[in-house]
Amino acid sequence: MHKDKLDSAGVAMLLGVQLLLAFNQIIVKAVNEGLQPVFFAGLRSGLAIFFVWAWLVWRGRPPRLDRAAWGAGLLIGILFAAEFLFLFIALDLTTVGRASLIMYSMPVWFALLAHFGLGDRITPTKAAGLALAFLGCAWAILSRPATGEASLAGDLCALGAAWGWALTAFVARRPVMRALGPEIQLFWMVLVSAPILILAAPLFGPLIRDLQPVHILGLVFQASVVVAGGFIAWLWLLSVYPSSTVASFSFLTPIFALGLGALIFDETVTWAILGAAALVAAGIVLINRPTRA
Repeated sequence: MHKDKLDSAGVAMLLGVQLLLAFNQIIVKAVNEGLQPVFFAGLRSGLAIFFVWAWLVWRGRPPRLDRAAWGAGLLIGILFAAEFLFLFIALDLTTVGRASLIMYSMPVWFALLAHFGLGDRITPTKAAGLALAFLGCAWAILSRPATGEASLAGDLCALGAAWGWALTAFVARRPVMRALGPEIQLFWMVLVSAPILILAAPLFGPLIRDLQPVHILGLVFQASVVVAGGFIAWLWLLSVYPSSTVASFSFLTPIFALGLGALIFDETVTWAILGAAALVAAGIVLINRPTRA
């Protein structure tokens, strides 16, 4: 049932999902201590195949891989694999707050792709949002703290994750994938990305680091609650409430991540990173602002 405006239940769910996605970054950084990041990402997608399949069966929509969708399905899975390869490595090399902030510059890159490939024209308001978010992303990358907890390589990997996410969303909006619906899209993503990431993992070093039971719990939580729960909840919210309103809430995730990173990992929060976060947040809101009739 589609609603024209956000109600109290929708606000509560949106805040919960954004907090979960921010906490997701904390879990990834913690589990990286026990599992090599790319191997961890592959195992997560592999487990998520079962959870997403179970959800679809429960909904009475068991996944069927239509031959006509194989090309688009393989492409969206490859891009999904690239997105999380970059993100998991980024969280190994830089702080949670910085990785989340840079990755959530994604609306900038998606707006550019949509302008040229989807006919979604950049209005003056969107252009202002693009400029603000771009400046915020650049400021974040160029203003690393002197503590050594962040690296240029990690920040650039987070930027690569943002581009992977934007390209994944772009393919999802193309006719073939759009016709399948978001849940089948997610099934394609995890189905294709799992073998790619697991096969690529040995290129990035030993697969096991200092594996402990808490890391296994984090892996299962990632595959079940974050991927099969959080992602599907986000897609459901987009289907019920105005998409521009839902998308505008995405600026909260890097804000939550900055706070959680400082609280849990004692990450340095500088005035520069707060200024960058403010610019990115303002840009995301403007980019997703509804166009007046």
